[in-house]
Amino acid sequence: MLDASRPVLIAGGGLAGLTTALAFAATGTAVRLFEAAPAFGEIGAGLQLSPNATHILDRLGVLPPLEPQLTRPSAVTLFDAATLRPLTAIPLGSGGEKRWRAPYVVAHRAAILDALLATARRNPLISIETGALVRDLVIGHDDVTLAFERGGSTQTADGAFLVAADGVWSGLRRFANGDRPVDSRFSGLTAWRTTLPIADAESLALPRVIDFGCVSTFLDPYAHLVAYPLAGGSALNLVAITRGGSAKKTWREADGRDVLDAFLRRLPQPLNGLARLSNWTRWPLYEAPADLTWVSHRFALVGDAAHALLPFAAQGAAMAIEDAAVLAASVQAAGADLDRGLQHYQEVRRRRLHQVRSRGRLNRLAWHAGGPVALARNLVFRLKGPEALAADLDWLYGWREPTRP
Repeated sequence: MLDASRPVLIAGGGLAGLTTALAFAATGTAVRLFEAAPAFGEIGAGLQLSPNATHILDRLGVLPPLEPQLTRPSAVTLFDAATLRPLTAIPLGSGGEKRWRAPYVVAHRAAILDALLATARRNPLISIETGALVRDLVIGHDDVTLAFERGGSTQTADGAFLVAADGVWSGLRRFANGDRPVDSRFSGLTAWRTTLPIADAESLALPRVIDFGCVSTFLDPYAHLVAYPLAGGSALNLVAITRGGSAKKTWREADGRDVLDAFLRRLPQPLNGLARLSNWTRWPLYEAPADLTWVSHRFALVGDAAHALLPFAAQGAAMAIEDAAVLAASVQAAGADLDRGLQHYQEVRRRRLHQVRSRGRLNRLAWHAGGPVALARNLVFRLKGPEALAADLDWLYGWREPTRP
């Protein structure tokens, strides 16, 4: 256990930062978390959380208060976007929960953040400061001092080490990478997101092709569309992944819709009616460099700051949650040898992320396949069947956090 007089410092109050705070507090470790925004808020729409993540949230006390905002989809169903023909389905629901010992859930990103924040604020070991932008870090032999800007002045805070959870465009990566800025790379893909009340989705006749109790994915050589329920089933989340788009580092913009509209308009009815919606927002998709160093003396990266992923395996949030659990367990197990704990965290997480990236590349090939490759994909789906496809995910969804000392 770390010295309580020198808490763990965390930069970033998103999903990765708050989960890391809860994971360390669960080991009896004091935490100070610094969030740059003056108030907590989360842009975006829905998130899929697979069993490898939800069992951690359950242990940390986050899943029960989130329950009213959760939906537990019964399956992930894949369709040919051009014909709307179902290709296969991966069973989730009660059977998947029994298989992987935790539920597969979907929820609004804001609801997840609210549950994390409420749980953290109830924990006396966690101190949260908003409007505090971490600017610099001085790393000593057995402690760190960070400088943060708040209200126009610079203040300092001392701690045992710093966890950087400042996201895909992390400015703190440099402390593990020779003090050189390390930027994420634009993937050439854009995610378009919108959320519809169920009544609006019904008025568009979407129930004709979308089961609101499932995660539905429509595959096309140039793009794909994902739909799943939110807010306990009262809304429908829609995400379209297209090629191209602007690389501007900002969310919530709706410019450059030509590619999105071209994709949606060539879909069969009623999906082509989605092109008439005005509230699609653009999310440029960035990847962190694969050779990024995640730890150095008294410093660690977690979540997108360490390994921002493309969404083809729907594991971005889950990997951040896993990071938090593994980092806290590694540090606790290492005792006084903090650097050994940080190195262990990096080693085991790199192996895991390599597997997840490989699965994402396979999914990208399958989901955006055309011609003979698509025919081969469809044959594989038919030959394997739903149960075998579920078994192929045991290594991913059946992962459990390390046993804590």
